[in-house]
Amino acid sequence: MRSIRRALIIPLAAGLLVAIVLAAFFTYQRARDEANALFDVQLQQTAASIVGMPLVAPTTAFRGDSSTPLVVQVWDRDGVQVFRSQPTRDIPARAAPGFTTVPGSDGAWRVYSVLANGQVIQVGQPLAVRDELATRMAWRTTLPLIVIAPLLALFIWLAIERALRPLARLTGAVGRRGADELTPLADAGWPEEVAPLVAALNALLDKLRQALSAQRAFVADAAHELRTPLAALHLQAQLAERAGDDAERATAMRAMKGGIDRATRLASQLLALAREEHAGLERAHAQVALATLAQDVAREQAPIAAARDVDLGVTESAPVTVEGDPAALYTLIGNLVDNAVRYTPRGGRVDVAVILRDGAPAIVVRDSGPGIPAEERAHVFDRFARGAQASAPGSGLGLAIVKRIAERHGASVDLEPGIDGEGLGVVVRFATGAPAQGTVPEPASAASARP
Repeated sequence: MRSIRRALIIPLAAGLLVAIVLAAFFTYQRARDEANALFDVQLQQTAASIVGMPLVAPTTAFRGDSSTPLVVQVWDRDGVQVFRSQPTRDIPARAAPGFTTVPGSDGAWRVYSVLANGQVIQVGQPLAVRDELATRMAWRTTLPLIVIAPLLALFIWLAIERALRPLARLTGAVGRRGADELTPLADAGWPEEVAPLVAALNALLDKLRQALSAQRAFVADAAHELRTPLAALHLQAQLAERAGDDAERATAMRAMKGGIDRATRLASQLLALAREEHAGLERAHAQVALATLAQDVAREQAPIAAARDVDLGVTESAPVTVEGDPAALYTLIGNLVDNAVRYTPRGGRVDVAVILRDGAPAIVVRDSGPGIPAEERAHVFDRFARGAQASAPGSGLGLAIVKRIAERHGASVDLEPGIDGEGLGVVVRFATGAPAQGTVPEPASAASARP
């Protein structure tokens, strides 16, 4: 796992070290160059101070021993040496005027020679002495950089620790929270760089809070809706136990079977809704031929429609496909057809059509039932919502499941008039589609398409 602290400290420390080494190196070199320049000036000034002085014997002036860094020699115009500051020291012979570096028996010398008043004045200095003095001066100049390097490293470490302190504070604020504590974090008091992370966490906490609230509401509603059929089953079982003859027992058993069917359907609808509410993009998608699904649903529910004396059929089958979850889309069409068949009275009709509306694929299910009043249409997609005039048994989950599946596939669900302007029509319109691969027969008439 990468550490932000290490990611900051290592490059900064390395950069600081390189910078100090380079600065120390160039400072050292510059200090040595400046020291050597100062020594050259000293040689010039010493030579200038000797010009015009009476030098009649080697012992009269500038007398010194081998420890004196400067050696002065003077020659007259005849080339006779008239003065030498250190007679016992072996120094280089006379050099050309100006600055010269000449070899000597004890090492190289830096020599300055000048011709003045008929005399040649030479001032020399061993390079070893110059280098030693220059090195001392350079070290004294470089030493502050070396001393300050650890202090700069400590300052960088403290600055990084202080800069990362808000992250530690944020970690503690999140870590101290319980599973049910989803209140937003305080927006104020965070650095500019941490504020977006706090905002993202607050958005996530809000989504979690909404999801948990929806889950609790779903569980509560499901428990409430299951309580009624289970209580009815309990009563019907008691009636079957108390039946006085076979006829009463058969009646009680038929009622119990109907209650079991209703409870089974409700449980199936609850499971379908739970699956859709937790379905994500990871669900497998494929190219789905809507007309094929519509015909399969119609064939499956044809016996139920026939038992209710409802004319169910597929009226149009446009050859289009959409990308989606085949099982979910089958559930969508199945719920629409099931609702239409349940609420259509005997002798009525339910038409299923796959069409292109405004260039986009659409599934249309129309019936000749009582329809839904305009004032109730805003709530028909809510879970467990049933109209005030609903006569058929149901759980109120069918359209909620349809809405959820449609939203997951980027489709819209609209309500419109049913067959011949009566009843209810539900239109599921997809955003995009493509021509189906292969042929899906489009019926010539409604009657020929009915199973």
